[in-house]
Amino acid sequence: MHHALDEYDKALLRLLQQNNLLTTEQLAEKVNLSQSAIQRRLVKLRKEKIIEADVSIISPQWAGIGIVCVVDVILHEGSSKAIENFKKAMTKCPEVSQCYYVTGTYDFVLIVNTKDMRHFEEFQKKNLLDNPNLKHFYTHVVMDKVKVGYGVNI
Repeated sequence: MHHALDEYDKALLRLLQQNNLLTTEQLAEKVNLSQSAIQRRLVKLRKEKIIEADVSIISPQWAGIGIVCVVDVILHEGSSKAIENFKKAMTKCPEVSQCYYVTGTYDFVLIVNTKDMRHFEEFQKKNLLDNPNLKHFYTHVVMDKVKVGYGVNI
């Protein structure tokens, strides 16, 4: 669902995607609105779930993440129950930072963060190899993070 936003709202969203710590005073100066107008707009954007979350992005290196893998998953059975079961299982895995249910050759694409290859091996045994409905999976080890974005184009 796409909400109609004016140029002030779009400008606010662009700024917040770059730096969510900007104060209402700083935002007001950059957008050319009063601080109270900025505050009202932010409340509305959050209430309408246009701003889904306010988070801090932690350095993977600091957290001990040494390996990032992209894993393509094919299930044996494509029933709604099997798909929902896999979704639930992946949401419980702390190593899975992103899980996408996709069209095409694969059923799911996972982004998996582990400390090292031994940790990834433990993850795959527990969560993939031992899953009776998993037909096959392909693992791509990320060699270089070329572009990672968390914002959307506004």
